[in-house]
Amino acid sequence: MRRLPILAGLLSAAALCAGGAGAATPAAAPDGHALFRVRCGMCHGASGMGTNLLARRTKPAELAKRTDLQADFVVQAARTGIGNMPPITRGDVSDTELSAIAHWLATPPDQRK
Repeated sequence: MRRLPILAGLLSAAALCAGGAGAATPAAAPDGHALFRVRCGMCHGASGMGTNLLARRTKPAELAKRTDLQADFVVQAARTGIGNMPPITRGDVSDTELSAIAHWLATPPDQRK
C-alpha cells in the first residue's frame, strides 16, 4: 500500500514540471506555406501530378491558387485520400502540420502572409 504516496508524489512532480513557472512557452504555429511546399508540393505544385489530374476537373488546379478550399475539407481529403491521391498518414504529416497546411490553403491567396 506504499505505492499510493509514491504515485501521488510522481504525479505532483510531473504536474509541476508541465505547468510550473519554469515551463517552456508554447512553440510558434508551424508555417503552413513552408510545410505545403515540403509535404505537398511534389504533387500539388505547379507541375505536379496531382495538379495535372485536378486540371481535368477544376480551375485553377494548383491548390495554392484556389480560393474555394476549406480547412476541414483539406484535412479530410488528405487523411482519407481522394481520387488518385492516397491517404496521408499521421506518420507522414502530423495533425499539427496538416492543420497548418489546411489553414494556409483555406486562406485566400491575396490574404496570405
